[in-house]
Amino acid sequence: MAKRDYYEVLGVPKTATKDDIKKAYRRLAIQYHPDKNPGDKAAEEKFKEATEAYEVLSDEQKRQAYDQFGFAGVEGMGGAGQQDYTNIFRDFEDLFGGFGDFSSIFGSIFGESAQGRGGGRTTNRGANLRYDIELPFEKAIFGTTIEIAYTREDTCKTCGGTGSRDGKGRKMCSMCHGTGQIRRSSGFFAISQPCPACHGEGSVIENPCYDCGGTGTVRKKQKIRVTIPAGVEDGKRVTVPGQGNVGPNGGPPGDLHVFIHVRPHDIFERQENDLYCAVFIDFVTAALGGEVIIPTLDGRKISVQIPAGTQSGKLLRVREEGVPVAGGRRGDLYIKVFVKVPSRLSRRGRELLEEFKKVEGENLEPELMKLADVPH
Repeated sequence: MAKRDYYEVLGVPKTATKDDIKKAYRRLAIQYHPDKNPGDKAAEEKFKEATEAYEVLSDEQKRQAYDQFGFAGVEGMGGAGQQDYTNIFRDFEDLFGGFGDFSSIFGSIFGESAQGRGGGRTTNRGANLRYDIELPFEKAIFGTTIEIAYTREDTCKTCGGTGSRDGKGRKMCSMCHGTGQIRRSSGFFAISQPCPACHGEGSVIENPCYDCGGTGTVRKKQKIRVTIPAGVEDGKRVTVPGQGNVGPNGGPPGDLHVFIHVRPHDIFERQENDLYCAVFIDFVTAALGGEVIIPTLDGRKISVQIPAGTQSGKLLRVREEGVPVAGGRRGDLYIKVFVKVPSRLSRRGRELLEEFKKVEGENLEPELMKLADVPH
């Protein structure tokens, strides 16, 4: 079968730049690589064809010869059936790195991560931990200090975090010679992957610590006291720095995130920095005005004046009796008033109300109002 023009194979014009050629080949290599299409001979042939075209067109000298003399111009130069793929894959990162998903796709093809290259023992920060706690409504409003117990990865005291029981620490891995990587071939590629002997660290422990098994960390139960700030809201978290898991290879510890769940209160509700409650008053107090005593969250009792003529559903505001906020201030307390009509009257009470009706008159046509205006 006649060979196809290299520009046609890559789907680029003859005026294509080197970057255009590289991008076109990268797309075809990902699409047709044999490891991604096992058993598909057609895909394998297209991969070889694209690779041959790229090997020629990516080299300025070969491309010039091909443009001038066609396939005959590159015979003996590593093209037109005598490919030398060494130059193409000498720098895998240059060809596939830094272009979004390309490195990760090829990492999955060859069983490695693009971030797994480079070798050497790395020091990483430890994992963060989560702890959930339920707080009474009052303690969330005014703040508190709690003691919590949990388990975390901590530095092994026996080996001091070295992982070695004889104190000699780690030595260079004999398989990868300290690089943390070994190279293997897959198709036309020679790819580095983490060394299986040292797991990519470049060093091994000959005599692992009995307590930590060479990891340098152990599971530890601990108790700490956590300060919950005043005014914390349901679902918020308090971060305790450095109280997460210790990092591998002596890395710094992560943080502990304490998530707050606030238990509902029987009387009070919260809206941002304000508190709300409801109170029933008799219709005489509503009509004439008076005083009611309201308990507060901190155990005090405050006197609230009811204006004469107060209607059911009216909202009264008491300043600075809400949630503590920055600067020493507090939100407000809102009291919703409901007028309670007695279901049973004494004889004397009925007589007085009958007298009241005679004095004020009886309204047989009640005032209608819009539903939207009805207090909730």
